[in-house]
Amino acid sequence: MGTTVLQDLAPAKVNLSLRITGRRPDGYHLLDSIVAFTDFGDTVTVEPSDSLSLEVDGPHANGIPTDDGNLVLKAAQALAQATGAGRGAAIRLTKNLPAAGGIGGGSSDAATTLRLLCRLWDVSLPPKDLAALALTLGADVPVCLEARPRHMSGIGEKLGVLPPFPKAGIVLVNPGSPCPTPDVFRARSGPFSTPALPMLPGHSAHALARALTRERNDLTEAAVSICPEIRAVLSALRDAPGTLLYRMSGSGATCFALYETPEKARAAAAKIARKGWWVASGGLA
Repeated sequence: MGTTVLQDLAPAKVNLSLRITGRRPDGYHLLDSIVAFTDFGDTVTVEPSDSLSLEVDGPHANGIPTDDGNLVLKAAQALAQATGAGRGAAIRLTKNLPAAGGIGGGSSDAATTLRLLCRLWDVSLPPKDLAALALTLGADVPVCLEARPRHMSGIGEKLGVLPPFPKAGIVLVNPGSPCPTPDVFRARSGPFSTPALPMLPGHSAHALARALTRERNDLTEAAVSICPEIRAVLSALRDAPGTLLYRMSGSGATCFALYETPEKARAAAAKIARKGWWVASGGLA
């Protein structure tokens, strides 16, 4: 009998909108965000082993830690402790997404690791307990567990169900400049926003884009002050053929644009890629 090897996609998480609605006494900001996921991203592979280990490869592996400074290994350790699994796993993370890019790469990697190890170790936790464990790893990890469109609020732990999203294409662009999240939040100024209105995505990419036009990303101005290249990225997305909506995701520096189909997204991405930025394209999951 061969060794069990399990593999799954850790998709990019895209904040299609992001309102900052307040701040807790402990300093954490409260947010209100429409979150969706792509059909491309990193890849996590797990197989049985006597101990827990992590190997990282892929085009964005450089500088990614392989010790418990990596959220993937922290997720594995937390699940083993919570379930008493007492087993190891050899984990391989293939990094296709840029780190610290505002698209939840590390959080999605950790959530995918939790899903895969539950299968590999044949363990389970009640959904509420698994979500609570995910939250201890990071505010974005719970929403990445299901990797489906959600209305996210609080610090990320409150997840509301959204109607199914229509098929649409998406392009992600990152200029490769650092845009640290703590710095962006510190640079943010002005009043807090009210929560988002109910989201009705419609039945086409055009309807989804129209529904999102009444939303925004409250961190864009602050992020641009730290990473001016974001402005150039947004201009390129605006001018690309077939763009329905363009915006910054999360705290930056990655920006996105929506298209009618994945094919139209890939055509736009091919033109933008000539500028030398990191570009990825495909569909909304």
